[in-house]
Amino acid sequence: MNVLNLTDIRTSLVRGLFLNGDWSASSAGVTRVIHCPADGTRVADVTEGTAADARAAVASARQAFDDGTWPGLPEIERGQVLLRVADLLGRDKAAYARAEALDTGKRYIEAEYDIQDVISCFRYYGGLAGTDSGRVIDTGQPDAISKVVHAPVGVCALITPWNYPLLQASWKVAPALLAGNTFVLKPSELTPSTSILLMETLREAGVPAGAANLVTGPGPDVGAVLSSDPGVDLVSFTGGLATGKLIMAAAAATVKRVALELGGKNPNIVFADADRESAIDNALTAIFLHSGQVCSAGARLIVQDSIHDDFVAELARRAKDIRLGGPFDDDAETGPLISSGHRDKVHAYVQTGVTEGARLLCGGFIPDAGSLAAGSFYPPTILDGCHAGMRVVAEESFGPVLTVETFSTEQEAVRLANDTSYGLAGAVWTENASRAQRVARDLRHGTVWINDYHPYVPQAEWGGFGQSGNGRELGLAGLAEYRETKHIWQNINPGPSHWFGPSTAGAQQ
Repeated sequence: MNVLNLTDIRTSLVRGLFLNGDWSASSAGVTRVIHCPADGTRVADVTEGTAADARAAVASARQAFDDGTWPGLPEIERGQVLLRVADLLGRDKAAYARAEALDTGKRYIEAEYDIQDVISCFRYYGGLAGTDSGRVIDTGQPDAISKVVHAPVGVCALITPWNYPLLQASWKVAPALLAGNTFVLKPSELTPSTSILLMETLREAGVPAGAANLVTGPGPDVGAVLSSDPGVDLVSFTGGLATGKLIMAAAAATVKRVALELGGKNPNIVFADADRESAIDNALTAIFLHSGQVCSAGARLIVQDSIHDDFVAELARRAKDIRLGGPFDDDAETGPLISSGHRDKVHAYVQTGVTEGARLLCGGFIPDAGSLAAGSFYPPTILDGCHAGMRVVAEESFGPVLTVETFSTEQEAVRLANDTSYGLAGAVWTENASRAQRVARDLRHGTVWINDYHPYVPQAEWGGFGQSGNGRELGLAGLAEYRETKHIWQNINPGPSHWFGPSTAGAQQ
């Protein structure tokens, strides 16, 4: 097959639903227009799935799991399919990156990095195939063999967000397939294009019909069915806290397994002895990368009081110089928010913060002139003089908004950083190695960076404490989410146990 051509795939984008190995029409015949948030241009027409379409997708995945070939393939063969997926993604990287950039509005170079991370995820899980065949238990009995082995969970509903559409899908799809599951993927209705392209790639790589299914459409219609349908055995969701709670409640009726990654309000602690240039540079990246639309964004700067004034002044000066622009603007350093509605929500948080007593240092307005006026742009914004009692500090705005708090002692820094209902990620900046390790130990967050911010590898687990969710993605624990653990006991020299005494059948005759 030739390199995937985005233009040629448009017919598939119009159809939208991938069921039992092929594209199909929506039961309602309704389509959604996808617009680029950078300038409002029309990107694609995508079929809007319905509750009936979601149930059909679950039925397809259920049949493929119960009667199909995928769960019974040797794991090493499933891993080889994932490695082929990685190769094909590498071949088609440009098409995927372009589709991701147009849907999200993020810079094309950022989309390229994202697709490379997707490739690494499939390659990592493909390489794990055959490395864990379970374990043998020493029973102390010569005639018994005891083994603990793994089995696939079954049918998985994978619900993904709009900020990193294909990356978040890969964190779920790759381990689910390696473990032998079948799945229904529901991408965000705002950014479905790369998930649609992924179905083509999975089919080309050799994933059999019914093992991979896709339903586009809104959460209240499609996601609600996937969360409650008795044919689904596991729901993995990445997104907002409120939706995560609804999914947990819907899954409870059938006691489904649930894995949730629900975002965070992440602290970035800077001590006075930190390398100043590195700490400032990374503080900008921590919050303003992808315009703050990152679940692990360092949205809370917690800086030691003795360096606060100079540090924050320089941070604000540099933030004002960050250039906004569309996906293919070579001069742009960050892009728009996903929609005007989301931009307005972010702006409301900033206004509330000012009302609550925060001091606006930069940003805090909606651009209404030039090329930025046509898109959903919001400038890098810094609010100083903040505290945990403010809504803008406590709640996730999911935008380019940095709040600044101060501390005096190490104990106070840790207390402030943990004063949140979330617990996804955080960072500590200091040249004191012992202090760095103490703070990293005491932070109640799933990922802690020391003198860095944002890097991750697919080999290391990702997930949060508290209301940042439950379960883990990536790493070995990310694979374990999609496996059941089974104990098999074999008596190799069976005989009567005589628990209730010898048989008296002969005597009665």
